[in-house]
Amino acid sequence: MLLRTDAPLAPLTTLGIGGTARRLVTAYDEAEIVAAVRAADQAGEDLLILGGGSNLVLPDGAFEGTVVRVLAHGLRATRDGDRVLLEAAAGEDWDGFVALCVADRLVGVECLSGIPGLVGGTPVQNVGAYGQEVAQTVTRVRAYDRDAGEVVELDAAQCRFTYRHSVFKGSRRHVVLAVQFALEPGDLSAPVRYGELARALGVEVGERAPLDRVRAAVLALRRGKGMVVDPADPDSRSAGSFFTNPLLSPAEVERLRGRVAERLGEQVLLPTHPEPDGRSKVSAAWLIEHSGFAKGWGEGPVGLSTKHVLALVNRGGARSEDLRRAAREVREGVRAAFGVELVPEPVLLAGPL
Repeated sequence: MLLRTDAPLAPLTTLGIGGTARRLVTAYDEAEIVAAVRAADQAGEDLLILGGGSNLVLPDGAFEGTVVRVLAHGLRATRDGDRVLLEAAAGEDWDGFVALCVADRLVGVECLSGIPGLVGGTPVQNVGAYGQEVAQTVTRVRAYDRDAGEVVELDAAQCRFTYRHSVFKGSRRHVVLAVQFALEPGDLSAPVRYGELARALGVEVGERAPLDRVRAAVLALRRGKGMVVDPADPDSRSAGSFFTNPLLSPAEVERLRGRVAERLGEQVLLPTHPEPDGRSKVSAAWLIEHSGFAKGWGEGPVGLSTKHVLALVNRGGARSEDLRRAAREVREGVRAAFGVELVPEPVLLAGPL
């Protein structure tokens, strides 16, 4: 365990925004994570759990409590019939974990290549992309229950996964320590469910493709959108997709279609994706673009990526208020144009929009 005081936090985030931590504790194993969290709770201090800093908007001022940076590593595999149960410590790099799964011919997370952050953050957000999400493979999460003061294990049902959400998101109770995934041995991917990825691979939706080809195609698509962290790409200095795709009821979809026709004309079709619960998912990026926000929009230190309108980018020297101001303008523009309220995807410790 390593303790620093008055430590800068901005370099520990992909946005490069944030103030300092009065106490920054770096925990290198599960026992250290638990000990650091218990000590902060017993002292009555504010606590922030920091992983890869890829889905987080920090305040500009000092965080007066304790920040626990999770850097616990370790992997453990067991056989379960035809499946491999692979458990990863919360501090494992997520894309490194995916790369290992692809190299070892383990199927189920290949479409999640290139997503920044650590393994411990994936169940919190129910991370997903290109037709996959971790809810499809997570079987168990080990966590420290701050209310009970003990380490617990939650199965997939107890995680209560929904679109970009889980029992962990927005709650202080659980600190993720390790995640277990059930993966299928094989050379071919899970069925490709996302049209853009299927086209890049030259297959039909529902078909499979070689694992390494799927990973390479996903990485190429993400790089083209500035969604792979790269110091040479200024568009990757972001928190990834800043807004989730709205989930709308049939009545809400019909109202939105009416607004689209009024604004853009009857010939413009609203792209929707039906969900199992009867609602439809609408592309937040489509709504943003058709509300008048083009790639590269915005003046000053924060604006939209030049590659993808769903990412807000720190162009240099940005503060959290600059980011929130730009996000508010985009959200309010979409609301004015289409009557749809966009919901931020990152954790906004800097305060609501």
